[in-house]
Amino acid sequence: MAIVLTIAVVVGYRFISRSTGTSGGYTVWAYMPDMTGVAPQSRVMISGIQVGVVDRIWLDNGQARVDIKMKPEVHLYKDAAIGKRATSLIGEYYIVLTPGTEGAERIPDGGQILNYIDEPSIQSLQGQVSEILKDVKTVTETLKNTVGSDKGQEQIAQVLKNLAEITEELNKTVKENREAVKGTIANINAISGDARPQLKEILENIRQVTADVRQFTQQSPDPSGKPGEIRSTLERIDKASESLESMLKHADNIAARVDRGEGTVGRLTKDETLINEVETVVQDVGDLVGGIGRLQTVVGLRADYNFLANTVKTYVELRLQPAVDKYYMIQLVNDPRGKTSIEQTTVDTTNPNEPSSYRETRVSTTNDFRISFQFAKRLGPFTGRFGVLESTGGIGLDLHLIDDRFELRQDLFGFGEQLTPRWRVTIGYEFIDQLWLLGGVDDILTNDRRDYFVGLQLRFTDNDLKSMLPFAGSVGP
Repeated sequence: MAIVLTIAVVVGYRFISRSTGTSGGYTVWAYMPDMTGVAPQSRVMISGIQVGVVDRIWLDNGQARVDIKMKPEVHLYKDAAIGKRATSLIGEYYIVLTPGTEGAERIPDGGQILNYIDEPSIQSLQGQVSEILKDVKTVTETLKNTVGSDKGQEQIAQVLKNLAEITEELNKTVKENREAVKGTIANINAISGDARPQLKEILENIRQVTADVRQFTQQSPDPSGKPGEIRSTLERIDKASESLESMLKHADNIAARVDRGEGTVGRLTKDETLINEVETVVQDVGDLVGGIGRLQTVVGLRADYNFLANTVKTYVELRLQPAVDKYYMIQLVNDPRGKTSIEQTTVDTTNPNEPSSYRETRVSTTNDFRISFQFAKRLGPFTGRFGVLESTGGIGLDLHLIDDRFELRQDLFGFGEQLTPRWRVTIGYEFIDQLWLLGGVDDILTNDRRDYFVGLQLRFTDNDLKSMLPFAGSVGP
């Protein structure tokens, strides 16, 4: 049953893991101007589809470098480009790619992406809004200088004078052509008399059209009714123009105050001391949030079979890893041997057949769970551990090889439970991503308690837990 459940967990994990599909893929890298908000194992997207994961983020010769693990079926070409994009205004960032021109030379395994995608930011939007306000201010000043000046008033007076002269000339023309107009009117009367039935029908149509227009434009007779559609539209346009005028006035006032250095924004743009303080606060907050974001959580589920004792030993392990080279390990262990405690008692007796004083040693074993809490520090391929190991003081030394896929673990603990401490050697190999095959010897120094074991361990990180949460919410009656 344990083997079947373990296989089910492994299959489910590989189905929902972000790194699923990158096995057998290739690696590319690129320099980025800023990697703020991007974490290891972040998604790498092309046109909204995940094509890889961020494998590593590090500082290379003073520049931010990101290594990406790509899916084997996705190809990148020499003119490919890389950038980062926010999931929301305050959310995390992910990496975006453009694959380049199909048919061009492909980027090989370990190759570099040379082009960068410059995504718009809040600062660039603020600059565009500032340029728009400057243009609006220029237009209003131009209108003021054109219409409000003396020259503009003179030009308007000249236009009115020209209109008066034109109307006078039209009046003279009408008087001179009065007879022709009368003849034209007579002809129109004759035509209208002949076409009276058609004109009546046309007038009826015009009446119907004007009635419809009146219905759109008139105010409803009901006090609570809504105005006509055209009237309502015109009223909204009038209100919008008033709001636009008020907004332009406020924008002009705000721009002037900022330019004079008044208010919070104005002082922020003028006061160098305030700017430095704000930058310091932002940097401190960024360091704090970045430290919390870099805390890696690793969960391990392990089961060992002991051949000589014919028992199964299980572990639940939690690692809190604030940095790459150190972590804190918490374990809950279910050991069929139980928890052994030794109690020594000195007995004084008056029985003449027994010694006057002797010592009793009582060894008791219970089925309690064992607890481990250790601090680990890594130096190169070695990791040293010390603290509490299976409810007793203990130390450990680990050796990591083959890109950390092979481990040799040694534990020395159980001081006080028996005459010799308990020495355990474990060899582990990650033969499938996140799944380890383990084997070793337990209690090497004691002949009657020495045993051999083999087991499996599943390790997954907090990123994998985030991927599992949407599926966990759907499980229920």
